This record gives sequence, structure tokens and C-alpha cells, in this order.
Amino acid sequence: MPLSVVVVDDHAGFRRAARAFLELEGFAVVGEASDGQAALTLTQELRPQLVLLDVALPDASGFDIARQLAADCSNVILTSTREHDDLGRRVRESGALGFIPKDQLSGFAVRALLGRP
Repeated sequence: MPLSVVVVDDHAGFRRAARAFLELEGFAVVGEASDGQAALTLTQELRPQLVLLDVALPDASGFDIARQLAADCSNVILTSTREHDDLGRRVRESGALGFIPKDQLSGFAVRALLGRP
């Protein structure tokens, strides 16, 4: 059974690319959101097993959204065009499983953070 994922990013092009890539890697992308409020609503509605979440959203910090989702028992992986070293402490404090730079997004990287082969 494929792992269900919601992709949250304010750039439609990245959402489309992430959806296509993740689906090719065997994930089931069940929804997309372009801002923090839509992400919270959609994840409550769909209850995905994973939320791939951009750190910079137009209406909220991805770190704040990650904290809210993690408190609701959601698995969150943060993503950005910035490197992890620039964000390290904030990623750890957000409750997210970890961070993947957008240019390094892969099924292997996602599975590694989830602790799955």
C-alpha cells in the first residue's frame, strides 16, 4: 500500500514536479496546498501519512505549521531551496522528521527520514 502524502508549497510548479516524482517513486499524493492554512485544513481532512512542507509559505512559517502538524501526530518533512545548515536549529525545533533540500528530493531520502526501506 503506497504511503499517502500531501505536498505543501506556494509554487505550483514545484507541487506538480514533487507530485509526479513522488508518484513515480511509489507514493500516493492525495492532496496539495499552497499555503499554511490550506495545509492545516487539508491534512485534518485527508489524514495523510506524510506532509512534505516548504519552510517559506505566503501566510505562515513552515516551521510553525510543522509544529502544529507534529502536535497532531503528522509526519512532516520540511523542504526548501536553502541548505539544511542555514536552518538546522529551526528544523529540529519544529517537530519535523527532518529536512530535504528541494534539489535532493528523492524516494530514498524520504524513506530514510521515515525509517523505511
